Amino acid sequence: MDNNNTSKKRRSFFRLLLIKAFGAGKKKLSVLEEEQMQGPVKTIIKNFLSNRLSMIGLIVFFLIFATVIIGPFFVKLDLAYTETSQQNVAPGFDFMSVPSSLQGKVGEISVGPTFTVAVSDSGQLYMWGKTRITSVVNVKYVPSGMGKIVKISAGYDHVLALNADGKVFAWGSDRQKQCDIPDKVNQLTDIVDVIAGYQCSIILTADGHTYFFGNEANNDYMGGHKYQGQIAKVVTTSDAVLGLTKDGTAVYLGKQTGIYSKMPENMGTIVDIAATASTMAAVNSDGKVFVWGNLSERGEGKVPDFKGKVVAIQGGRYHYTGVMEDGKTVAWGYNNFKQSTIPASVKNAKVTKIYTGFYQNYAITDSGKVLTWGLKGYLMGTDDLGRDIFNRLINGGKMSMTIGAIAVIISTIIGVIIGGVSGFFGGKIDIILQRVVEIISGLPFLPFAMILSALLGNTLTSNQRIYLMMIILGLLQWPSLSRLVRAQVLSEREKEFVTAARAVGVKQFSIVFKHILPNVISVIIVTATLDFATCMLTEATLSYLGFGVPAPQPTWGNMLYGSNNSIVIQNYWWRWVFTSIVLGICVICINLTGDGLRDAIDPKSQER
Repeated sequence: MDNNNTSKKRRSFFRLLLIKAFGAGKKKLSVLEEEQMQGPVKTIIKNFLSNRLSMIGLIVFFLIFATVIIGPFFVKLDLAYTETSQQNVAPGFDFMSVPSSLQGKVGEISVGPTFTVAVSDSGQLYMWGKTRITSVVNVKYVPSGMGKIVKISAGYDHVLALNADGKVFAWGSDRQKQCDIPDKVNQLTDIVDVIAGYQCSIILTADGHTYFFGNEANNDYMGGHKYQGQIAKVVTTSDAVLGLTKDGTAVYLGKQTGIYSKMPENMGTIVDIAATASTMAAVNSDGKVFVWGNLSERGEGKVPDFKGKVVAIQGGRYHYTGVMEDGKTVAWGYNNFKQSTIPASVKNAKVTKIYTGFYQNYAITDSGKVLTWGLKGYLMGTDDLGRDIFNRLINGGKMSMTIGAIAVIISTIIGVIIGGVSGFFGGKIDIILQRVVEIISGLPFLPFAMILSALLGNTLTSNQRIYLMMIILGLLQWPSLSRLVRAQVLSEREKEFVTAARAVGVKQFSIVFKHILPNVISVIIVTATLDFATCMLTEATLSYLGFGVPAPQPTWGNMLYGSNNSIVIQNYWWRWVFTSIVLGICVICINLTGDGLRDAIDPKSQER
């Protein structure tokens, strides 16, 4: 029975909330019910609920507040995270939107940072994902007259293609001459493969020779290496080149001696090689995997124990995938976008070929179907360091609201104490306190906060600067509230209940804070609500000007600070639009709620 009553009350509450917000289904009352006397609290609630605009503002603000408070538990923030391959990516989830016309016809797939290129078995070129590299470079603009494509390779910011006539085509960024095909390459007639790497391009011929062009300063490659004429396959890291000879030996094609050239011993006959951004890997004829290079905490070197034999291997940005002898797929390494977590659809399929690059994976089944997993894209895009804007918006909102709330609490406490004492005691105490209020009010707020933050900010840690921001906002926002409280206390102190309290010997501070203050609490609540929005805007302003919470800790203000130049505003709209919209909606909703509370507490304010 109790459960039924509780359920009915809960339904009635939510029904009333929606009715008052949107005005549908309002129950009509009789004359006697309309005229029934109500207490002040119930009257305030009724007046507020009848204000549809304020109710909408309250509901929207509550949804935003709940999202930024609960969201960080699910959307984790890594302050140290940066990813150059994901810089300034536009919103969308089309990274792995394989065209339906390509299903069952895949000839080859190659994966770039945010785009994928593929060739069908008939030589037709396909491309999907975010193809825009910079504001002036877009790989979707392909050369004309390529004919039938037999080989394709996507690099960091460019694409290489080989047609059936043995001619090489290159397009995309050419700032390091990675698309400037040398004459000697154009004269070759036996090209069998093209490899696009980080700002570099490599050509492989049928007789085992390799040709390199592009950024030689960043990539360790020796043009006259001793393995010329023996190479069967080439892969690249972000700064080195690994080759596989025709007799099954993994060989380093660079000049320097280091982590790449120091390969594991006794690897045996190698059947396949692969590379990530900073590691190299090889599979021998027994199906054993060897990994070497810069084995960081990302996990590329932690090769799982396989129940079977690996026959092929592919490398992404920081992870590896492999195909087993029985058609099963394996993956290991960095898993921030679930690129190393194989979905059930792939586990249950017999895979004949796998293509991996950066954070995307494509598995080709025995029926020719393309299965994908990994990074699909970003809801709100990324910033200039490759960080997910949605992630930072959620976590930054929590920080912005926390700063605003703490600042309001500090300013409210100070304002109520000073206003209450000044209004009740009067005389010299009132004169002194009002002069202090005038001094604080006379300070130019933004310049003073900027100077204080600049003087102390360089000596403080990130967390200490956050605390400093809260204190600065709290210490400089209270004068208006103190004046309002003083005025209310002045009008209340002459009333009969105060005289009665004095007559029975109640202490003066008890009269102020236990008897008078509850009578003006409604005004304090309204003012604090409006000050909350003001503090959030002020924090955003200071952070936007570079004097607020420092990066990498996100707030809505410093997210906008990273977008305050014409290049970002014109070319990367998502970096400021979403943050501006959420901040604007939040502040407007708080102001609507505050106005609704003021009108509910003081109905005469609507007449003024």
